[in-house]
Amino acid sequence: MNIIKRFLSRNDEVQPIECGVVSGGRLAEKGVNLFTLQPGGANERQLYDNLRYSVPIVDAAIQKIIRLVGGYKVICTDERFQAEMDRFIEEIPVGTGGVSLYAFSDAFLDSLLTYGSAAAEMIVDYKTGIVEGIAPLNINRFCCRAGANPCDRRYFMLGEDEEWYSVQNPQFIMYGALNPNTKNPDGQSILRGLPCISAVLMRIYQCIGQNFDRVGNVRYAVTYKPTDSSEMAFAKERAQQIAKEWSEGMNAMRCGEVRDFVAVGDVGIKVIGADNQIIDTEIPVRQLLEQIVAKLSVPPFLLGLTWSSTERMSSQQADILTSELEFYRRQLTPVIKQVCNTYLTLIGGEGTVSVEWDNINLQDEAVLAQARLHNAQAAKIEKEIGM
Repeated sequence: MNIIKRFLSRNDEVQPIECGVVSGGRLAEKGVNLFTLQPGGANERQLYDNLRYSVPIVDAAIQKIIRLVGGYKVICTDERFQAEMDRFIEEIPVGTGGVSLYAFSDAFLDSLLTYGSAAAEMIVDYKTGIVEGIAPLNINRFCCRAGANPCDRRYFMLGEDEEWYSVQNPQFIMYGALNPNTKNPDGQSILRGLPCISAVLMRIYQCIGQNFDRVGNVRYAVTYKPTDSSEMAFAKERAQQIAKEWSEGMNAMRCGEVRDFVAVGDVGIKVIGADNQIIDTEIPVRQLLEQIVAKLSVPPFLLGLTWSSTERMSSQQADILTSELEFYRRQLTPVIKQVCNTYLTLIGGEGTVSVEWDNINLQDEAVLAQARLHNAQAAKIEKEIGM
């Protein structure tokens, strides 16, 4: 069944909404074209997709953030529904390839970090009230705007006919925006500001590849110099013969066969580009990577950048990273609670739910082991003194 026709219309009919121009945070009167309702960041989102595809360290940083955010547990205030809630969290289908609410939160956070906003829909059978799954929505075909008042959300989706339709059941829509403001109500990606830096970085890598093509892939210059007038008369024929034999020798070498090149006369062979030096790019590449790492707030060594032989996570870095992860958890908590509270209501449950996140522990294992040893020694001394 078409997802647009399932829940985007009134009276089971798909009708375009004709009030769409955003004016002063509210929708204008009827009859105005919905063209300006279309999200203006579609090209920017495509740029961020290409950025993650082209620069591996950016994609790795986002994946590290998602994993470092950690797991959570949903607690029902009514304990009678806790087992049912746990089963729902573990078995709920997410899209076509995911299972469990954890897969949904990971995909939601991935979209939130990459595009600055994320949206998903709870697929509900309206006759039975059974939640069939959660479908992540294409953020390029989804739009959230203010309704009757600035805090009233109205959701719109782009249909197959490229027309905008209003969402009839917004209670089944999960939407989030990262760092929204009056200028960017749809949120801001953490990759904002990196395309320029990454373009310079990729240009350097491209030049490195071209330099290795010229210098690393050895090429030869074969020069034949006739010594007298008799050789000059047949210079063209001998040059063609030398070129033929040299080409056959090079082709045989590619097949693993070794051939010697024998010539009579003044024949010189030089390697093209052997005297050139490849420009040292370590410093500029590191400067660009430092900008990327600073924007993503991930310690360098977690991304495989060993800029120091003794580099490890300091307590200051751990505190900063912990605050970043706590911020992302605050973005996910309302969405997780919305899903679980909606499911609890549909099954006739009472009360609400709360989300308990796992403790963030970024300390070195050696430091933790040393702390445990000191605690054990202190407990032993206290016990001896008490005895």
